[in-house]
Amino acid sequence: MHRIGVIVSPSYQMMSLGALSAFEFANRELKEEAYEVRILSDRGGAVLSSIGVPIETRPFDETEFDTIIATGGMVIEPSAPGVIAVLREAPKRTRRIASICTGAFVLAEAGLLDGRRATTHWFYARKLQAEFPKVKIEEDRIYVVDGPIWTSAGMSAGIDLALAMVEEDHGAATARAVARKLVVYHRRAGGQSQFSVLLELQPKSDRVQSVLDYAKRHLDQPLSVKQLAEVARLSPRQFSRAFQAETGQSPAKAVEHLRLEAARTEIERSRHSIDQISLQTGFGDPDRMRRAFLRAFGQPPQVIRRNARAEAVA
Repeated sequence: MHRIGVIVSPSYQMMSLGALSAFEFANRELKEEAYEVRILSDRGGAVLSSIGVPIETRPFDETEFDTIIATGGMVIEPSAPGVIAVLREAPKRTRRIASICTGAFVLAEAGLLDGRRATTHWFYARKLQAEFPKVKIEEDRIYVVDGPIWTSAGMSAGIDLALAMVEEDHGAATARAVARKLVVYHRRAGGQSQFSVLLELQPKSDRVQSVLDYAKRHLDQPLSVKQLAEVARLSPRQFSRAFQAETGQSPAKAVEHLRLEAARTEIERSRHSIDQISLQTGFGDPDRMRRAFLRAFGQPPQVIRRNARAEAVA
């Protein structure tokens, strides 16, 4: 049995506890108590979430845990000395230490992220890097595993983290079954971007949304303003104005972002060559795609592929 200790602090975000459902459903799938979950806090007793809902917790004691998970909140405050003390001792007694969202700040306070790769919610990534310069922040990641230390991005990414733990402990088939019961994707790769271009653009009309959907399905085509305007049934001038007004971007910039998102996914997940991917996603040639990657990600496609493969091996 894997005993999991989940640390909460005052004003923790309740959604971070949603990841625990993965362990509950793993128990159901395996028809045994494969996981025992305990909610912990510095002093025990009731701890209020950020929305004011209390949860009953146990104080720290000598209980041995296979995995310890630090949850996060929307307000970053110094952790209680007792929490930091427990986490600093944890590597001697615990197989895995993890954080969900801004729980990464708690691990960093305890020195557990020094010299390691880690992630957190994109909104707080720069703050984490500024306050803890020894941490190697990968802000555009769903979750990162560096040895025994696991960190995840925003709250929902904690589910991806928990599913990855279930897969490590009990295999891919069990993790897939749990994901189906939770009605979530099995499973977003750790290297997957925290961002979605279509979500970020958030068009206000069905007309512009249909153009974006069309563009995403036809990235291997030129996708000129004239071509997209025809899909929208507008003149190129009317279309460009409407598109800019609704999304805050020009059609050309939005198409480039869609190409980048698709190309990065292919580079990290597929075995297709860089040349093939540049053609499939409409860049046309590897050099053009390389320049776009450097502008957007600060790294060429080859480095991103190498990092993704190294993470998969780890």
